[in-house]
Amino acid sequence: MRTAGESGQGAGRWVLGVDSGGSGLRVAVARVDDPAHPVTVASRVPVRTSAAGIDPAHMIEQLLPMARELLASTEGPALSAVVVGAAGMATLGDGLRAELPRALGRELGVGRIALAGDAVTAYAGALGQRPGAVVAAGTGLIALGTDLESWRRADGWGHLLGDSGGGAWIGRAGLDAAMRAFDGRRGGSTALLALAEERFGPAGGLPGQIYPRTDRPAALASFAPDVARCAGDDPAAAGILREAAARIAESAAAVCPAGGGEVALTGGLFKTGEPLLAPLRAELAEQLPDATVVTASGDPLHGSLVIAAALAAEELRLPQDGRLLYVP
Repeated sequence: MRTAGESGQGAGRWVLGVDSGGSGLRVAVARVDDPAHPVTVASRVPVRTSAAGIDPAHMIEQLLPMARELLASTEGPALSAVVVGAAGMATLGDGLRAELPRALGRELGVGRIALAGDAVTAYAGALGQRPGAVVAAGTGLIALGTDLESWRRADGWGHLLGDSGGGAWIGRAGLDAAMRAFDGRRGGSTALLALAEERFGPAGGLPGQIYPRTDRPAALASFAPDVARCAGDDPAAAGILREAAARIAESAAAVCPAGGGEVALTGGLFKTGEPLLAPLRAELAEQLPDATVVTASGDPLHGSLVIAAALAAEELRLPQDGRLLYVP
């Protein structure tokens, strides 16, 4: 992947993609015929979100200078299409849908614009425009599938109402087992207790370490790698990962098109490796016997460029529904 300091070669038609999430904003440009080799810049400042939704003014304030920097670094190509992917777009994106297309069209001189949920850009990054299902899992978890007629979604409801099998879910279950051991209750794990105290301090103070935090889901998810680390020797940790695998497969099965298709796994959670992947392969084989598990081709930023390239070429086949994938 080239950085913003490297020039693109050739005049070509170019597209711009955006990935906005809890860790900040990433922006990339690529040629329409080569979205796999973008020029990128990134900001570690997340776009503000409130009860009113994602803040369009803050998005524009960050996005436009980054886009102009990229366009200057690639000798100022004209843009054929822009796609903005953002976490929470479906439920918190009313302001973006109302203001962003007009602002981007005016400031960047582009007519083809789409706004997408990050699950859609994760899908496009993983499978392109093929039918199938994608499970995106990090701190949280969401599954999205399509037969190219409509979208089907499962989970993604946050750490209190869902995200079953995701990083925060695994971490919370691991800390539950640690506290059971601390209390002397059944189902506890002394191995997880030791790791919890290594990461957070004395177990008796754990509530004070977790509950006041504004990034509580991330704090819980930080313990997921510890659960995976001791799963080979600890029955409680292994059981947590088996249960997580079952729940992940359930979400994939809920959204996979009839007759199977391709299923891709994407996101940082799957970097925990075989302690999770081995039971997950078994669960997917049982719950989706007609599906083929494939390696994700790319991440959500790549997915935004894939959608933008399809939009520029007037070959967009992914379903448009006004919220998950909005094309004004």
